[in-house]
Amino acid sequence: MPFEINHPEVQFAVETVRKASLLVREVERELVDHTITKSDKSPVTVADFAAQALVGCLLERAFPNDPLVAEEDSAHLREPEAADTLNKVARFVGRYMAYATPETVCAWIDHGGAEPAKRFWTLDPIDGTKGFLRGDQYAIALALIVDGNVQLGVLGCPNLINGRTPDRDGAGSIIVARRGEGAWTVPLTGDGAAPVQLHVSPITSTEDARVLRSVDAGHTNVGRVAQLMEMLAVKAEPVLMDSQAKYAVMAAGDGDLLYRLLTKAQPDYKEKIWDHAAGSLIIEEAGGRVTDLTGQRLDFTQGRSLVNNVGIVATNGHLHETALSAIREVFQDLSV
Repeated sequence: MPFEINHPEVQFAVETVRKASLLVREVERELVDHTITKSDKSPVTVADFAAQALVGCLLERAFPNDPLVAEEDSAHLREPEAADTLNKVARFVGRYMAYATPETVCAWIDHGGAEPAKRFWTLDPIDGTKGFLRGDQYAIALALIVDGNVQLGVLGCPNLINGRTPDRDGAGSIIVARRGEGAWTVPLTGDGAAPVQLHVSPITSTEDARVLRSVDAGHTNVGRVAQLMEMLAVKAEPVLMDSQAKYAVMAAGDGDLLYRLLTKAQPDYKEKIWDHAAGSLIIEEAGGRVTDLTGQRLDFTQGRSLVNNVGIVATNGHLHETALSAIREVFQDLSV
């Protein structure tokens, strides 16, 4: 089936992620050192709130009956001591929505507080906030889920070109997949470029595999990943990259294996749906495979978290069964 870039949902999602990505890029370049802290100590920036407000507003206008399940809420911004931050958020959103005010921005952010339904969108306004703060990789991730299946996934990667190459000064990338139509990329900036289809690598030997891993060691069990790499006889050093940009790189054929394992600090952690919905479809449509550590498909029917899944394994497809076998060996003393 040919890719329909002008399909109404595709066109909406691509243009919405494009605008949100450009907004976030502006914040990155003008205000990257302005951060606040959530209770879990992960940084949240003006860009997180601004991107979610913009997407919430645009979704409400385009598909008013569709719920949005997103990461942030406006509770902190509504506190008196956050007035300066809220005004900054409204100022950046106002570059794209002329009638943005602190009040409307909070309402648009809270549009993302819906619960999953038969049909809904899920958003991570900035996946990889720490990468964003370092001027490294991050992604704006938007996905449409219907009956528990991801039907459309879009990633905005401002610091990635051609869906695969890190470049902070480049055109950036939009990566999009619609179920049954493949995975594609277009530049974030610049008009008229035709979509380029992405394909995972043909690598079948784990010795030749390139493992993608988060920069922040707190996001996975680094020791266990090292054990897995040794067992699989992986020769290359891991490619360190934050966010679902890793999924884009794998879909483009420049990475072959990704493990997201439980950490000792959070043994009961459950992945959030917005952290994997868009990226998982993009990898699958590029020819790869994404499951949890036990080989089960990701279950997007259980609310805001993947409560029926344990961790994540993503591969180019050719290496998947071998990757799962290694998990069973290394984790033989654990419940997974």
